[in-house]
Amino acid sequence: MEHSPVTTNPLIIMMINMTVVFIVLVALIYLIKLIHFFDPTKEKPAPISAENDEPLVAVKSSAPVATSTAPEPVPQGISPEVIAAISAAIAAYGFAGQVKAVRILNHENTNWRNAAHNVQGLMRNGR
Repeated sequence: MEHSPVTTNPLIIMMINMTVVFIVLVALIYLIKLIHFFDPTKEKPAPISAENDEPLVAVKSSAPVATSTAPEPVPQGISPEVIAAISAAIAAYGFAGQVKAVRILNHENTNWRNAAHNVQGLMRNGR
């Protein structure tokens, strides 16, 4: 008794294989969601206490409200645009924290410094 394949049509074989792959992927998605639902390491939300004096809704008033946190002053040598660019680059790299300080290091006579001086000289000369 010889066994012959049920089908030799490559399109049907491809559709069967793709269906199996996507069913397995959907099952993995739901398995991951189930694991996240029962995650024991997840931080539990803080309970709302009646001792909190702050209202739960914002009240519109005509008097200006003083904020308790003032922004940190930027050092004199660094412009706000540079701070914003550095913060954006760090955030794009994947750092999720807050940038607390930016210091300019002395990199005299390095290749990067020399290239920057060359570009600045070309820009001043109009090239």
